[in-house]
Amino acid sequence: MEPKQQRLMFRQQKQSETTSGLCDNYQQANMVVLPKDYAFAFLLFCMRNPKSCPLMDVLEPGEVTPAIADADVRSDLPKYRIYRDGEWTEDVLDIHAYWRDDFVTFLIGCSFTFEKALSDAGISLLHQELNRVVPMYKTTISLAQAGMFEGNMVVSMRAIKHEQVDKAVRISGEFTHAHGRPVHIGDPEAIGISSLMEPDYGEPAVGETQERTPVFWACGVTPQNAAAQAKAPIMITHAPGHMLITDERDPYYANS
Repeated sequence: MEPKQQRLMFRQQKQSETTSGLCDNYQQANMVVLPKDYAFAFLLFCMRNPKSCPLMDVLEPGEVTPAIADADVRSDLPKYRIYRDGEWTEDVLDIHAYWRDDFVTFLIGCSFTFEKALSDAGISLLHQELNRVVPMYKTTISLAQAGMFEGNMVVSMRAIKHEQVDKAVRISGEFTHAHGRPVHIGDPEAIGISSLMEPDYGEPAVGETQERTPVFWACGVTPQNAAAQAKAPIMITHAPGHMLITDERDPYYANS
């Protein structure tokens, strides 16, 4: 399915699953929506932490159509998450009822973008094989503070077969706009993760532990973690694993 067709399925609420593996070769984006009063501090947070928050687009206050997709950010993601005063309150399939003219939308690069390249290289992605949302974990990796935004990095984990780890590192490293190389490989406890079977976001996808190495990438869910410290009166994001599929073909796939 082409991105516009896939987004229409989300808009009509005919589908609401994770976007991992959808619309191969097109860039996907995490989304964060904040009141204008919080936007400058969040922009600084992204600029100071580009590994976790590689900016793709920032919309004017109240604007709903980004430059990178012929889309309405209020309806064209499969699922959204609402935070109030830093606390997650609900997940919804449409945010028209929550929308305000002072909202500023940030679109941030997503590691789903390089999953097609990993698959094309023969690298097994367990979460896709199990049809699960990629597992994501809070870590002890600290981030640079910007105003009221601070906290630690969230990472996504892909259990990679031992012999394929070096290849996965090399390929993902070419996607600097989508988090790039992993931030950690191996021992999860070294970055503050006590159990791979209990992700903070997404679903466990660990299996075959004797054959696979846990590989961790910076994740665009990081701002949701930072929201707990910022305590914005309202913040709207994509639900973890449920991205905006853009109309931008990734440069990596330009000749495919």
